Amino acid sequence: MGYKTLCFGFSCILFAYCFYSPIPENIEEPWKVRYVDTLIKLASHMATLLENIGLMKYERIFSTVTSLFITQAVSDENITVIDTDFSNIPVRLYLPKRKSERKRPAVIVIHGGIFVFGSCKVTDHDILNRLTSNKLGAVVVGIEYRLAPEYPFPAALEDCVQVTKFFLQENILAKYRVDPSRVCIMGDSSGGTLAAAVTQLLRDDPEFKNRIKAQALIYPGLQLIDTSLPSHREYEHGPILHREMMIKVASLYVSRDSSLIQALLRNEHMPEESRHLFKFVNWSHFLPEKYKKSHVYTEPVLGKLNVSYPALMDTRLFPLLVNDSRLQNLPLTYILTCEHDLLRDDSFIYIARLKNVGVQVIHDHLEEGFHGALSFTTGSVALQLGCKIRNKYIHWLEENL
Repeated sequence: MGYKTLCFGFSCILFAYCFYSPIPENIEEPWKVRYVDTLIKLASHMATLLENIGLMKYERIFSTVTSLFITQAVSDENITVIDTDFSNIPVRLYLPKRKSERKRPAVIVIHGGIFVFGSCKVTDHDILNRLTSNKLGAVVVGIEYRLAPEYPFPAALEDCVQVTKFFLQENILAKYRVDPSRVCIMGDSSGGTLAAAVTQLLRDDPEFKNRIKAQALIYPGLQLIDTSLPSHREYEHGPILHREMMIKVASLYVSRDSSLIQALLRNEHMPEESRHLFKFVNWSHFLPEKYKKSHVYTEPVLGKLNVSYPALMDTRLFPLLVNDSRLQNLPLTYILTCEHDLLRDDSFIYIARLKNVGVQVIHDHLEEGFHGALSFTTGSVALQLGCKIRNKYIHWLEENL
C-alpha cells in the first residue's frame, strides 16, 4: 500500500510540474494547450523510463499512440475514399463524387511525425484531406511512406518521390481526370521537410521539372546542421514540440547511435568538411531583425563526433542546404509559420533565400501559433489554432490552385 501511495504521489507531482510549466501569454485556449503539452511531456518521461529499464524503445510509445487514431477508408456522400498503392507504396486516395466539366486539381499530402511515427490515415489528416477534396473538388493523395528507425534515410523520401512520379504520369492523371497544370505537394512538420525535398528533386529532373505548380509547407523542419538557432533556444521546452524529444526521435532517421543524439543536443555533430554548408543556414544573415533579439551567432563546433554520418550533409535530407541556383527553379511556395515553434527560424531562413532568388512566396505567420496544432482539430483536444491553420491552408489552395 505504501509503495502504491508513493507512486501515486510521485505521479501527481510530475503531472503538476508538467502542467504548470510556463507557456507563452498570447496563446489561445491556454488550459487546453497546457493539458496537451502535459500529456506529451508525460509520454516522453514514460518513454525514457521504459527505455532505461529495457521494456520499450523511446520512440515506440509515440508510434503506439498514433496507431490508436488510425481511421478506415470510409467514403461519404461527397468523397470516395480508397486505400490502394502507387508503385507498391500504400496511399489513400480521396476522389470527389460530384461531376465537373473541368479537369480537377490535385494535392499530394505528406504527413508529419518526425520521420518515425504518424500516418496519412490518422483522424486529423483524414479530415483535412476530406475537406480539401470536397472544397476544391480535388483529388488528394496521402502517402503512407516507410518510417524510421526500421527504414532510415532515404527510405521515406524515396517513397514520396516514387509515389509523386507515379501519380504525375499522363495516363494516371488522365485516369483520375486531373489537370496536369494544377498539382500541389503539401507537407506539415517533417512532412514539410519531405515535400520541400521532393519538389527540389523533381525540379532537377527534366521529365518532371514543370509538373508541380505549387508547394505548401506547414511549419516545416528544413535543417538540423545547426541546432542552436534563436527559436531552438527560445522554445526548447515547447509548447508541444520539445527540443530534446525532437532530436531524440529525428536522429533515428539517420542512425540509432545514442552518441549522435548527445552531439546534436550539444550542437557538435557536424564534421569539419561541412563548414561550407553553414552559409546556407546562418541565421545572422537571413533572420528578420525582430527574431535576432539579443542572440549572438556562434558557429557550431565541427569535427568532435568520432563517427561521420554523410546523410547530415545530404541536401535530400535537409532542403536548406541546396545552393541558390537550385532554389531559383522552385514553383509557387506557401509557407505557414508559428511564432512559438522551435522550427520557426528554419522557415524564415528558407523564405529569405527563396525571395532572394526570385521565387514567389506566400507567407502566413501566426503570432499566437505553435508547432503541431494541425494535428489537434478533432475530439476533446481540438484546438482553435489547428482549425485556423487548416482553414488558412485550404483557403490558399482555393485561391492559387
